[in-house]
Amino acid sequence: MPDYRSAQALAAAPRQLAAALEPHTRPLAETIVREVRREVPEYAGPPGGRFARALAEGIEVAVRHCFRCIGNPRPDHSEWVRQFRQRGRREFAEGRTLDALQAAVRIGGRVAWQYLTPVLRDLGAGPQTLTTAAEAIFAFVDELSATALEGFQAAQHPPGSARDELRRRLAALVLAEPQPDLTGPAADAGWRLPGEVSVIALAHAEGLPAGRLGDDVLAGPDGDRPCLITPSPERVLEILSGNWEKPARAAVSPAVPLALAAAAHRLARRGLALPGDVVWCADHLGTLWLRSQDFLAERLSAKYLAPLDAVSDRQRARLGETLLAWLETRGGAPEIARRLHVHPQTVRARLHQLRELFGDRLDDADTRFGLHLVLRRRLGTGERAL
Repeated sequence: MPDYRSAQALAAAPRQLAAALEPHTRPLAETIVREVRREVPEYAGPPGGRFARALAEGIEVAVRHCFRCIGNPRPDHSEWVRQFRQRGRREFAEGRTLDALQAAVRIGGRVAWQYLTPVLRDLGAGPQTLTTAAEAIFAFVDELSATALEGFQAAQHPPGSARDELRRRLAALVLAEPQPDLTGPAADAGWRLPGEVSVIALAHAEGLPAGRLGDDVLAGPDGDRPCLITPSPERVLEILSGNWEKPARAAVSPAVPLALAAAAHRLARRGLALPGDVVWCADHLGTLWLRSQDFLAERLSAKYLAPLDAVSDRQRARLGETLLAWLETRGGAPEIARRLHVHPQTVRARLHQLRELFGDRLDDADTRFGLHLVLRRRLGTGERAL
């Protein structure tokens, strides 16, 4: 079982709190059921029907589990996981989307917090305990939704489906946020859960020889964001280099814990914007961080490069590269000229013009830092225009 954030938060609370809250299990569950049935039309059927009983049972299981996690470092998650996987399967079988179930889970979290806040205060709980309770409740909302999604997807693609489809679904779960428990889906797909993975983002997946890559590699979802998930990216790239007729450009994330695969995927997708057939993102973390801050970069550019608005686009580009070289070397005209492959006298003229445009702002450390960030992003990450 994974380390659920809700259980980790509740384990730090005093154990005696669990005994004090246990009598509230049924009343809280009934309060949640009433509110869900009132707000979610799909759940507003006859209160004594099979559907309503299943809803009430699932909510009571969830509430009871939360209380049992309080002060308990090793709770058993199997009952609620089974309940909500089955709930997800049932939603699919009865022709619904997950929208209603996810709405019900969110309502449950809100009602639980409203119900428990005065109860906890009456029990003498301080601000830290209330904060812990809030964190746990809303983390559990995410975990319930993710587990129901796993059951829903399992029902969409029953065990008789092809192994490739099972592995594609597993890849989608690996890249999901929050990431659900992968134990069952990984076993079904024949994928041994690794401690760490790298994500290889691909510019395209046309003709990808996925069958040659081995059982430790998952091919990510089809579409415009293809990727491979693997603990051994060097081996995968070596196989691809000799077996792919139309190879794609690739960007490889650093190795990360499996739970961070989605973040690694985002980083690798950004890496595809850098030059090169294969980009190892670990070698470009600073550049990738700069590229990720689009809104901030535009604000910084407007602030720090405003003096260059007074010159032509051509001059702006030349002055920008000269200013960046000066900021990075703080050298004289000969050193900057060698870097830019121009005559030292050209550099002197440009530096004189920059001093006229920026004035004593070039002597301010904060301004130089801001200029360096902006120019590095524009001129040092493949973007040539200022």
